[in-house]
Amino acid sequence: MHISVLIATHKPYHMPSDPVYLPIFVGSSLHSEIPDGYQRDDQGINISDKNPHYNEVTAIYWASQNLNADAIGLVHYRRYFSNRSFAQKKDFSSILRESQIEDLLKRSSIIVPKPRNYYIETIESHYRHSHSAIGIDALYEIIAQQPAEYRESFSKVMHSKQAHMFNMFIMRREEFMAYSSWLFSVLFAVEAKIDFSKLQGNESRVMGFLAELLMDTWLLANNKTFLECPVIFMENEHIVKKARNLILNKLTGTHVNLDTHIGTK
Repeated sequence: MHISVLIATHKPYHMPSDPVYLPIFVGSSLHSEIPDGYQRDDQGINISDKNPHYNEVTAIYWASQNLNADAIGLVHYRRYFSNRSFAQKKDFSSILRESQIEDLLKRSSIIVPKPRNYYIETIESHYRHSHSAIGIDALYEIIAQQPAEYRESFSKVMHSKQAHMFNMFIMRREEFMAYSSWLFSVLFAVEAKIDFSKLQGNESRVMGFLAELLMDTWLLANNKTFLECPVIFMENEHIVKKARNLILNKLTGTHVNLDTHIGTK
């Protein structure tokens, strides 16, 4: 089985040697120099120039249009699927190897991260407390035009307190192509409704944030079964600070960047 797991990055970084991993420099069209050994996301059919708004999602689009593999995945330069529940070392010995991915794909055609639980609020309230409402309001307009199973699944995701985040996955090709086709049909329609001039700083990355809300929607709407895999972050995550900001956002009703959504910055 030919498996290709893209590692989305926007800068040179230490990468695993396992050939199953393919570093992809997102937003390549906006950079004059790309490190050797990194796949560009502006080759072939691509949306590389949309990276400031789409983040790592430009890598998903590139893969859907250009990558020929039996299974395709996406991780991040600092965040990977882990081969153990509690990784004592934050190094590449703790990430999934090619043989382990093959074994998992024999059990299920879809691998996703273990869900992130927000405990004190729903996915929708967390989003609205952490981000501008412009993106999610536009997403609601487009979801309202979707078939009933997607509308109902999106509502369930929004009312849940946990979700599979980070735009991370590994899927057999048939599943990946179906998911990415639907994902971009929604995102492009949402993009057309957003005035990006009203979004500053981190908020301009809105399309990447919205994409995180859509994978569970697709999984539920299509009654997909999947395996959940632990995730390892290669750097300190500042958990106490994030928890404090989460509570402040909930109490004040304002949105403070929690860095709970992975991006490429």
